[in-house]
Amino acid sequence: MRLGLNIGFVLGGDDHLDHLRLVKEAERLGFSVTWAAEAYGSDAATLLTWIAAQTSTIDVGAAVFQIPARTPAMTAMTAATLDTLSGGRFRLGLGVSGPQVSEGWHGVRFDRPLERTREYVAIVNAALRRETVSYQGKHFTLPLPDGPGKALKLSIRPVRDHVPVYLAAVGPKNLELAGEIADGWLGILNDPAYLGEQLNHIRTGRQTRQPGLGLDGFDTVASVPVVTGDDLAAAADPIRGYAALYVGGMGSREKNFYNALAVRMGYAEQAKEIQDLFLAKKHREAMAAVPHGFIDAISLLGDKQRIADKLTAYAEAGATTVALTPFAATVDERIATLRTAAEALELAGIGD
Repeated sequence: MRLGLNIGFVLGGDDHLDHLRLVKEAERLGFSVTWAAEAYGSDAATLLTWIAAQTSTIDVGAAVFQIPARTPAMTAMTAATLDTLSGGRFRLGLGVSGPQVSEGWHGVRFDRPLERTREYVAIVNAALRRETVSYQGKHFTLPLPDGPGKALKLSIRPVRDHVPVYLAAVGPKNLELAGEIADGWLGILNDPAYLGEQLNHIRTGRQTRQPGLGLDGFDTVASVPVVTGDDLAAAADPIRGYAALYVGGMGSREKNFYNALAVRMGYAEQAKEIQDLFLAKKHREAMAAVPHGFIDAISLLGDKQRIADKLTAYAEAGATTVALTPFAATVDERIATLRTAAEALELAGIGD
């Protein structure tokens, strides 16, 4: 198993410099990849390009490029450029985002997301293979049949023959799709005790892709908050806002994929309470309503030995990469957290 680093977004000020310090330390510690996100602020491509220019060994990954934000051809162009500029270190994570961002920010209907993702990935892969791209689907048609456009081939050559594609997936059908068409899965709210059930859906997709195909070569990325310290209740507190946002506020009452995931994980009553409070703008109460057990299940909390034990649990459950989000007040504390996690991985004896 390998460690990765989630750096999230650029929020302003000097936080991009803090991100860079974290990434450089992760690179020094032997982390395999750093992932950057986007929502409706900073974009992932620019941040990853800037980081790739100042690192040499750590991979840079999009977690994720939003499918409604770019045409598949634009995504292929960006992926090929990033892979070239980074010397073959780019990983392409894709996701449909959610209805509020897709329709409210990008003006793209959130309809048939699985079908749209399948077509999108097919076009991206064809373009990155430098095929002359011609595609007729329900959502994408290239070239348009009633105009002067013609089928084109990507003019830049990526460093590698294949840029690895990851899907951010939460629901069972989307997990199956990830297994069928992607090289890896970007998970969230990952509990080792529930990871096996999620991987069963991915295995189903792998079988659809090719009978007898298992998980060998498939990168299961568990995105995991981490806080070090002896007081577990205090360690859990910084993660409450993150958990409450996803379970309670990421989407509408009718369509929140993370709330539905918490329900499947066995927290139906608590998930409803958190959502009710969050949507009523009682954010502090929503944070307080997140059970400690839920936070502990999806996080790395405690001292080095406890973190080593939890990393072992992730590895035994099938995670091949644990992507850490260090929760701490200062960048120096976050760097110290990364060092503890690296030492814990060595202590567990499960590093790749």
